[in-house]
Order: sequence, then C-alpha cells, then structure tokens
Amino acid sequence: MSSPSRARRRALLVGVGGLGCPAAIALARAGVGTLGLCDDDVVERSNLHRQILFRDADVGSSKLACAARALREWAPEVDTRVHEGRLLPGGAVDLVGQYDVVLEGSDNFATKFLAADACALAGVPVVHASAVRWIGTALAVGRGGAPCYRCLFEDLPRDGAPNCAEAGVMGPVVGLIGAAQADLALALLDELPAAAGQLVTFDGRTGEFRRRGIRARADCALCGRRARIRSIEAHAYAAPESTGAARCAANDAGCAS
Repeated sequence: MSSPSRARRRALLVGVGGLGCPAAIALARAGVGTLGLCDDDVVERSNLHRQILFRDADVGSSKLACAARALREWAPEVDTRVHEGRLLPGGAVDLVGQYDVVLEGSDNFATKFLAADACALAGVPVVHASAVRWIGTALAVGRGGAPCYRCLFEDLPRDGAPNCAEAGVMGPVVGLIGAAQADLALALLDELPAAAGQLVTFDGRTGEFRRRGIRARADCALCGRRARIRSIEAHAYAAPESTGAARCAANDAGCAS
C-alpha cells in the first residue's frame, strides 16, 4: 500500500541483481519517491531467470543503465539515481547517508559488512538479504543500529564460504527474499517499531517462511556496549582472495547478486 509520505522517501539498493531487481520494483510500486542504484556489473544471460528487470537485449550492458531504464518504464514518477561502481570504504558513509533506508543485496561478505558498518555510522536503517541454493534470508536493522548484522555474523569469514555464483541458487527463492527485503524496508520507512531486528528465512524445499526477532549481543563490535567500530577502515574489509565469497571491498568487492 502506498502512502503520501513515501513519495519523499529515498531508498538505496546496493546490488541490482536477483535480490535488488524485485525489491526495486516493489519499492517503486509502493510509492517510494527516490531509488538509488549501486552496482558495477554487466547483465549476463545466465542470470536473467532471477534478475527480472533485464531482458535478452540487455546482455553485456551495464546493469545500472538497464535497471534505470526499466524502472523509469515501470514507474516514471520515481526519481531513479545511479551510482556507478562498487560500494567502497572511502565513500560508503557519505553515500548511504543520502538515503532513508538501504537494501543490501550484494554477493560477498566484504560488501555486506561494509554496508552494515557504514549504515550504523550514518544512522541509516538497512535490510540485508542473501540467498544460496534453496535458502534465503533477510534481516532488518533499525536506525538505532541494534541488533545488527554483526550480532549474527561477527566478522568476515576467513576460511571461505560459498556465494550464489559458486553454490547456485533457485531463482524463485531469490525473488521471494527480494520481496521480503522490500517489505521490511517499507516497514522501516514507515517507522513500524516491530520491524527492526526481524529476521525472515525462506526454505524453498519446504515452502516454509519463518519470521523471528533476534537479540543484540552485548559484546558486538558495532552496536554493543563497548563498540569498537567508530570509522570505516579499508583493511577491515579484506579477506583472502581465494575465498571468493569474501573478497576485498577496498579493491574487488562487487555489489551484485
């Protein structure tokens, strides 16, 4: 349901892939006035089954250009803004600070942690989402920043973890989680108190949706009583190159899924 106040709201999508495409359509149709898009990738034919803003003719072209065109066709009243390139440590806080909510749908842990930290420092709510194989999740983090992404995952994995490109993903699972991510983002924009800290999980094998609240960790480095993360340091988002799923946000972190 659209509301007049949403026309003044701004949402940033970090990643215009399988999660960002359905989320962007949902937000545009719900009346969000400004959509920012952050990505540096091109459209690939193998991803068309889940990246629903794109068509065959877009293969090989910039995701941002194609997504912006499609959104302007879907909802011409929406102000669609493109941010060429990846979300990087040097400008992350300034970029997210231009928006009222961030939807993070990247395919690597470096960007996920960078988005989490930048949003906390900027005081901007964020909804994280991911999908691998049959399982998808979405986590809403409120403006207060607690509980946060680091309450679930303390830091970048150092021993490797598969992403959707390596492990595969079911297209319908991604679409459902993208919709759930948009739903949580709208709830945060509407300042519904129950939204913050909600974790949505979908199992495509059973068709089961679960929604539950998570608790903040007292010792969390980002939102705990003795939080240590007070600024964005590029080296903190580097992981071994061999892991694939946790590349270095400073040098090689994509924003796509």
